[in-house]
Parts: sequence; C-alpha cells; structure tokens
Amino acid sequence: MGRRSKRRSNTSLVLGLLVAGLFVVVAFCCGIYALIGNLFGNGEPTMPVPTLALTVAYSPEKELAFTTLVDGFNGQGFETPDGEQMRVEAVRFDPEAMLDAVLDEEQRAAFQAMTPDSSIWLGQLDGEWREKRGGDALVVGETVRYAISPVVIAMWEDLAREMGWPDQAIGWQDLLSRAQTDPDFRWSHPSTSSASGLLATLAEFYAGADKTRGLTIEDVQAQETLDYVAALEKTVRYYGEGNEPAIIEQALKEGQAFLDAFVVQEQMVIYFNTHPQTGQDRLVALYPVEGALWEDHPLALLEMADLTTYQRQVFARFRDYLLSPEAQQIILRHGYRPADLSIPLDGPNSPLTTENGVNPTEPKTALQVPSASVIKVVRDVWWYTKRHTNVYLVVDTSGSMSGEKLAQAQDALRVFLDQIRGDRERVGLIRFSSGVDTVVYLDEMGQNRAALQVAVDQLEAAGDTALLDAVYQAYKRLQDLGDTERINAIVAMTDGRENNSSIGLRSLVRDLKQESRVPVVIFCIAYGNDADMVTLQAIAEPTGGRVREGNLETIRDLYKILSTYF
Repeated sequence: MGRRSKRRSNTSLVLGLLVAGLFVVVAFCCGIYALIGNLFGNGEPTMPVPTLALTVAYSPEKELAFTTLVDGFNGQGFETPDGEQMRVEAVRFDPEAMLDAVLDEEQRAAFQAMTPDSSIWLGQLDGEWREKRGGDALVVGETVRYAISPVVIAMWEDLAREMGWPDQAIGWQDLLSRAQTDPDFRWSHPSTSSASGLLATLAEFYAGADKTRGLTIEDVQAQETLDYVAALEKTVRYYGEGNEPAIIEQALKEGQAFLDAFVVQEQMVIYFNTHPQTGQDRLVALYPVEGALWEDHPLALLEMADLTTYQRQVFARFRDYLLSPEAQQIILRHGYRPADLSIPLDGPNSPLTTENGVNPTEPKTALQVPSASVIKVVRDVWWYTKRHTNVYLVVDTSGSMSGEKLAQAQDALRVFLDQIRGDRERVGLIRFSSGVDTVVYLDEMGQNRAALQVAVDQLEAAGDTALLDAVYQAYKRLQDLGDTERINAIVAMTDGRENNSSIGLRSLVRDLKQESRVPVVIFCIAYGNDADMVTLQAIAEPTGGRVREGNLETIRDLYKILSTYF
C-alpha cells in the first residue's frame, strides 16, 4: 500500500474516532441535561416511572383510617401467583371528583378502584355511565362494605339534655319544634351534593312519609311529605360543606359559638370528643327516633377497559384483608363500626362509648336506602323544599386584580352560578375598586341568571380597594329587603388591602354586631398573599361566617364549596 493510501486510511480512522467521540459527548450531555431537568425542571413535563400497583381513590373523611389500612396491607408482603409483589396506592378524592374522573372520556381515571363514603355514589356512577354510553353498560364491579357509620345529629351535650336526652329519644320533629320556638337555635345539614346531606334529607322524607322502608316517588311528591320537609328545611341556618372533617375542625375551633346542632356521621362525633380543645364542651350523637341511614364506605372495583389481571388479583387480596380480623379491629379503633358483626362494639378497646358521646345500641331503626330513581327525585325536589337564599357576590376589581387573577376569579364566579341549580335562589353582584357599583341587583336566578353571566364576563380591573363600602352596601341592601324567610349571605372576595372606603372598619363591625331583624352571614375569601386577613376576620366573625384563603389554584374550588352553603 502506498504512502498516500496509508495517509487516507489513517485520516478516515481519525475522523471515525472523532465522530464516535462526538456522539458519546452529545449523549453524555443529553443525559446530564435530562438529569438536571428531572431534578430542577426544564420547562417540559417528565413522565413518571410507572409503578405496579392497584390505585384506590378514597374519600377525605376516612383518610387516617384508610391510609393505615393500606400501610397494613402493603406491609404483609402478599404476592400474586406469578410472584409479583402486591401493592395498593391510595389517592384522596372528594366523591363527586371520583365520579368526574371516571366519567371523563378525555382522560383515563388515575385509579382502578374507589371507596367513597356511601354506596349512593356507586348507583349514581353506574346511572351516568349508562347515559353516556347507552345500553346496560356498568362500570362498578365487585363491591365490598368493610366499615359503616350511622348518620346522626351532633348536638352539644347541655342542649341535648335540655331537650330530654338521653331519657327521651330525639328526632326530626323535636328539631323542628325547637327551631320554631327558639329563634336563636341554629342547626344545619350539608346540601344533597354530599353523602351525609343527602342521607339526612332522605331520612327527612321518610319521616314526612311516616315510613321506614320502601320510599317511593309518590311518597316523595305527596303534598303532606313536601310540607313536612319544607317546614324542617325552613329552619336550617345554612347548608354548608359535605366535607365532614372541615365541619368538625370548625366545631373544635369555635365550640358552642358554632352551630347548636349539625349532621355528620357517628365517627365524627367520636373524633371530636377524643380531640378536645381546652375547656371544650362535649358533643353527643342523636339518632333520629324516626330512623337513620348509614354511610357504608364501600370498596368497588372499576371495570375499565385497561384494568389488568394484576390489579384484579390485588383487589381480591385487598378485599379479603379489609374483612380480616386485624383490619376490622383497625376500623373499630378509628371509630367506625366494623362490617364483621361478630366483633363486639362495647369491647375494652372500642371507642363507641357514652364517654365519647355515642351509643352502640343505636339507632333502633335503620332506614332502607331507596332506589336510585327515588334518590334522583329527592335531590331534584330538595331544591324546592330547601330554605332559599338571598346572596350578594361582592367582587374585588381593583387594579391589583388585572390579568390572570381576574380571569381566575371570573371562572370561579361562573362555577358558583352553575352550582346554584334552583331558579328560586336570589343572587346579586356588586363590584368594587375605587368605588362601589351594583352590577346586577338581587333577583331570582330564573330572572337574572343570564345577566349575571354577562356581568361576570365583562368585569375589568382598575383603581383602588373600597372593600368596606362594598360589604356595607350589600349588608344594608339585605337589611332593607327585610326577608327573614331566606338565608341572607354575602360572599366577599379581595386580593388586597382596604384603602378607599368612606366607612371605617370599627363602624362597619359595630353595625354587624348590632342585633338586626335580618341575620346576615358573611363569607370572605382572601385571594392571594396580599389580602388583609385581620380585616376579613373582623368582618366575617360577628356574623358567624368564615374566612377562606385562596390562590390561583384554589379559588375555583372555594367558590364551588361555598355554593353548597346555599
């Protein structure tokens, strides 16, 4: 081979080595870039590493109990017949969010099984699944009930004794009589969008129909039944969240300054009495003498197209574990009644005691859960029997709300209006910046729903923050209206600090504290980090209202939650 040929050969070798080296460097740099991106974020979403597990969505009120059960299962080291490790992962969802995730055709649900607080959700899920897909298609598969807790009326012990407890059984009729004779008596149950609220409402309809089982559509629509339920609902202070832990935390915080009585499951009364605050009064569970329904905490497999054999195997083993003596004792320790009826409720380790405000021999009468068609009619009819509302939405449109904040607030307001299904609810809209402007006057939603939607779309941000003037104007309008038959409320939202009102905070609070002929409850949303929490607390507390903190991620959910109060 000649010298030129050798040189050409050597040159080719060097080029080849350079190219190969370049690929190695590029690959190394890409690997480092990907690693840095995973650690610190590089603007692109990273795909999570898939895990082999059955994912179960659980409702919030049983978080501590359920996560303990999941940890107990995972610690057993169960394996499939193929030798794969069995694992359950738990994700928290509100029951309605569970249903939405399963029914959303745009994306696959992030879980393969669900355990809401009540089986009523499973019937609703199958019904909506059939409506979307037609035919007799079902999505709820194998179901097991592993814990139960009756729905009760929680009441402060001294008030319950005043009404004759424990010698006398208390029921819905007693609650009605007390509310009608004592204008200071305040009670509530959540709306029918929650399990405890719906089950309590079903119990009211059963009481009105004077039945304990076999409730029919004809019973629900009978005028005598409607009159009874409407009279009872008329005494409700306001409705509120179906989030039972939030209700109990509020009771722990406020004591008897909170409601006199409210509806929750029995387990929540036990939780309250085993987590006392200093000098806290005790709650007792009243089991309605007319009969009670139960939150039955089912575990259900979802028959989705991508359900794997592995997930079916884990579900079957987890089902068996939940019914095991070990798991059933865990359930009892957390204040639930176990599904295993052989376990004594009055044993030495049971928290179902009179000291904890409950009676394991109650309820004496268990009501039958009616059919899905009857439940649907009850939810529809409730909008007509419930106590109706006068609500002013008071919205900050100052300059600090410009851009994404205002867009998010508008979206939240739309959610609020969408959630108010009844046309008889009255809603008005007041905006404030440097001044106060009543954009939509208070009227029934059947008359002004479209005007409210247009007004929300047209909100613009500019100017200062006259929060106090806006709240005062809404309060004065409700006082002038003089409507004591309805729930009167103000939902005020601001992202900043008061700087442009003619009325001072002391004057406003003095007016709010004065005994007025029209009780008005004020809910405040502190939107963002700059909102003045001290001022908002001063406005809300004299009326028995709440202050909630929101941001770009939570403002929509806050308005959805507040809509359940009305």
